[in-house]
Amino acid sequence: MHAAVQLIELGAIILALGLLGAAAVRFSVSAIPLYLLAGLAFGAGGILPLTTSEEFVSVGAEVGVILLLFTLGLEYTADELVGTLRTSAPIGLLDLVLNAAPGVVAALLLGWGPVGAVALGGITYVTSSGITAKVVGDLGWLGNRETPAVLSVLVFEDLAMAAYLPILTTLLAGAGLVAGATSLAVAAATITVILLVALRHGRLVERFVASPSDEVLLLKVLGLTMLVAGVAQQLQVSAAVGAFLVGIALSGPMAHSARQVLSPLRDLFAAVFFVFFGLQTDPGQLPPVLPIAALLALLGVATKFGTGWLTARRAGVALSGRLRAGAALIPRGEFNIVIAGLAVGGGANPRLGPLAAAYVLILAVAGPLLARVAEPVARTLRRRAKAPRPHPAGSRPPRDETRPVPERLDDLDERERADELP
Repeated sequence: MHAAVQLIELGAIILALGLLGAAAVRFSVSAIPLYLLAGLAFGAGGILPLTTSEEFVSVGAEVGVILLLFTLGLEYTADELVGTLRTSAPIGLLDLVLNAAPGVVAALLLGWGPVGAVALGGITYVTSSGITAKVVGDLGWLGNRETPAVLSVLVFEDLAMAAYLPILTTLLAGAGLVAGATSLAVAAATITVILLVALRHGRLVERFVASPSDEVLLLKVLGLTMLVAGVAQQLQVSAAVGAFLVGIALSGPMAHSARQVLSPLRDLFAAVFFVFFGLQTDPGQLPPVLPIAALLALLGVATKFGTGWLTARRAGVALSGRLRAGAALIPRGEFNIVIAGLAVGGGANPRLGPLAAAYVLILAVAGPLLARVAEPVARTLRRRAKAPRPHPAGSRPPRDETRPVPERLDDLDERERADELP
């Protein structure tokens, strides 16, 4: 009987996701906000709470994030990763300061103490790699010139999380300096080993997973990705970082085949991830913290948009790409909820949990929606830039203004035309 109910619940969830996805395609919008709202409906305090399948959905959500980051890693080579990380360090540090500061200040003003400030600073800092990867893929931005710049910020943030999470755990546990330093050293060593394998032995990894059979290739690639992600997480490193670096290691001829066999699984479990996020939020706990969450979300939109804009501008990308980069970095999601869960479980102020949920929910919905309007806004700015300036009645326009208006505004040169190609 238990198994039958579980199958019914899972079937209902997947069917509902399919219907929501169809509606999103019909109206040309991102399906992510709809998946999040479905999670709210199926979660505690929702319209139809789940009773037996939450554990499966939880594991499926973890797999979804891993596959999203793995397939994103397939788009780039190891040399591109190292190059972008070297050039993005100043922007990464600016991103850290701009986006962690609102959370730190808010926690101190609310009287939550230093530990609460460190926790809320992490929640307001980090972008959702999973949601951003989904948005970039859904909108066809993977081949755009600003995407490596956006990716470099995400990777910097994920690597920063590898250092941040051991520190937060140590503060919550009240452990000493030696224990915290040991956790941080283990995390750094793990990242270094995985990165070296991806950089220097990527071809060996490709030969290991290569197979003429799609079935065997699927099993090998999925198994290797899950194994590395699990080991990375066990060693206090993000599973997403491990999966991303496996994708980097396979960014040769094997990348196309791996992407083909894993895309259906990625789409399924990515949808499950967004539902699971909604499941963790009790709608009844959100209203009391909504004003603070909305203010932090507004600041978060501004600071992340500024980070994306500066990142793309520094990479030589023009206006449309800067708008896309800024919008792509707005969503918050998986890491933010993990941080809030660690903090509340470790004895931080209990209001931190609902505040983080409301904050993330606002930006998880707003981010994809703002990404959809980035290019229409850019087109509007282009039209305004090309419109001739008005002249006083009876006056003759200067000779040079009678010529066709040059396509400038920084985004109308040859680089911008390349950005606009499908």
